[in-house]
Amino acid sequence: MIVNPELALPLSEVELRTSRSSGPGGQHANVTASRVEAVFDVDESTSLTDSQRERLRTRYGDRVTAVAQDARSQARNRELALERLREKLAAGLVVPKRRRPTRPGKAAKERRLDTKRRRSERKAARRRPSIEE
Repeated sequence: MIVNPELALPLSEVELRTSRSSGPGGQHANVTASRVEAVFDVDESTSLTDSQRERLRTRYGDRVTAVAQDARSQARNRELALERLREKLAAGLVVPKRRRPTRPGKAAKERRLDTKRRRSERKAARRRPSIEE
């Protein structure tokens, strides 16, 4: 299973468990184990580097799981569970960009002050005129 360009996991590291699906479905759902749960053990994996392992452990813990019970067939749910697990692992391995602090530019400051000035004038125009002698 290819997670991203840097990581490909062998399917032997992913545990697939089946059980009966919840919800409606009548007799078919009562006798078919169509719900599939894909479980990936972060600590037991030999494919991950130490930094990848640490990143996944901080985001998801020791085990990453994905469940599918959308389709009637177990085969389709297996595909969906593996795809969801792949997406979850790919999202967990993304390194966030460092934020570079910035300051507002000169034009932004002028716009802010101009808006404040206009708002002040508008509110001043609503007041009663003062009686001058």
